[in-house]
Amino acid sequence: MKTDPKEYDAVIVGSGPNGLSAGVRLAQEGLKVIILEAKSTIGGGTRTQELTEPGFLHDVCSAVHPTAAGSPFFKTLDLQKFGLEFIHPDIPYVHPLDNGDAVAAFRSIERTAEQLGIDGKAYLKIFKEFTENWDYLSEDIFGTLRIPKHPLLMARFGWYGLFSAKHFTNSLFKDPQTKALFAGCAAHSIIPLSKAFTSSFGLVLGSSAHAVGWPFAKGGSSAITNALAELFKSLSGEIITDHEVNSMADIPTSKTVIFDLTPHQIAKIAGDKLPGKYKEKLLTYTYGPGVFKIDWALSEPVPWENEHSRKAGTLHLGGTFQEIATSEQAAWKGEHHEKPYVLVAQPSIFDKSRAPNGKHTLWAYCHVPNGSEKDMTEFIENQIERFAPGFRDTIISKNTMHTREMQTYNSNYIGGDINGGAQISTQLFGRPVLKWDPYKIPADGLYICSSSTPPGGGVHGMSGYHAAESVLKNEFGFNS
Repeated sequence: MKTDPKEYDAVIVGSGPNGLSAGVRLAQEGLKVIILEAKSTIGGGTRTQELTEPGFLHDVCSAVHPTAAGSPFFKTLDLQKFGLEFIHPDIPYVHPLDNGDAVAAFRSIERTAEQLGIDGKAYLKIFKEFTENWDYLSEDIFGTLRIPKHPLLMARFGWYGLFSAKHFTNSLFKDPQTKALFAGCAAHSIIPLSKAFTSSFGLVLGSSAHAVGWPFAKGGSSAITNALAELFKSLSGEIITDHEVNSMADIPTSKTVIFDLTPHQIAKIAGDKLPGKYKEKLLTYTYGPGVFKIDWALSEPVPWENEHSRKAGTLHLGGTFQEIATSEQAAWKGEHHEKPYVLVAQPSIFDKSRAPNGKHTLWAYCHVPNGSEKDMTEFIENQIERFAPGFRDTIISKNTMHTREMQTYNSNYIGGDINGGAQISTQLFGRPVLKWDPYKIPADGLYICSSSTPPGGGVHGMSGYHAAESVLKNEFGFNS
């Protein structure tokens, strides 16, 4: 009996940056591809919404985009043609200190080193090579588990990157300000700064600030995924929203299915199609701490004490290295810290489309235990007031989201984990399991492309790109 032909070459479940990137790459080769999205709008972690007041545009999760600006795949796409424009703040990021001081990461690595005094030479020695060779380094950082294309450069990066942020800063820097600046970047890892490889996060984000910047997407982060979606549709790709997938029966017939989902979700949907041992590994996959998020509508800019803070797109609040390390350790241990490490973004300073004339938006979150429902508003606002006295007087309204609400907003954020799984050493390379091709699920035609695969979290689309390359090679005989 002759079987019916498949409806599609590939079905992608989830329309985040990785799902869309996978769709674009497959459609570039002329394949018939459809993307299914459970929500009414696309975007995953890059949606932009009016969360507080009419006319105030807030990024629900991701707001600042060094990984998008540095993405090797995005660089090959003419996303500007589809409306994407990056806005670069005067200063990529700043680390406020007590008594009105601050240490800044400027686009110029030399200017950044000049303010670091005794640590200036060490900072230049470490970051200058990675910054100047970013295009080469990023190919390997955002690459797959394979022999590096640039082995000597990657070996030097790997030597520094394998250390904990604590060991790295204590070994190479002497000034507390420099240590604090590095801690602010390394803490994006959302794991304790005493753990191996946390220095790699500080190195990547620090280098990218000098090499490609930490820009905002004009109009909001949704501009990134909207541009990807328009490119995808121009290649004859299809997108269906309000289509929740709870089982394989909810997916149209296709040669391949690619999940822009995390391991626990895939185990539930694919069920008996998965080999027992693989399914068990998915179910025991470790998720990290979550986030408590606040968006504010403000009557005026935040009254930061330090001038550099007023000109920065991103701020890392937490004082000293030890304060940040203590806060991150607490979240990992299931505790809430009264002085949390807080990430702050102030896009409306640079993008007037984000708020009504003269008004502003502010975005911030801190790390909390996975699944926490504790209201951290007071603690976060205390940290902002610490470096910007009078901040509370500027608040018109606010919107808060604890970890469970973050997961409701995006089902990939299990327990509020926005990175698709803890980025500990065993899951940095073995993500979601240790395989030469981690994107290929050991079941006919099934793949995974979410941030639960290398290179992990961030709006870079590289997990989607690599998954698509695996599909093209394994299912359709393409050789890249």
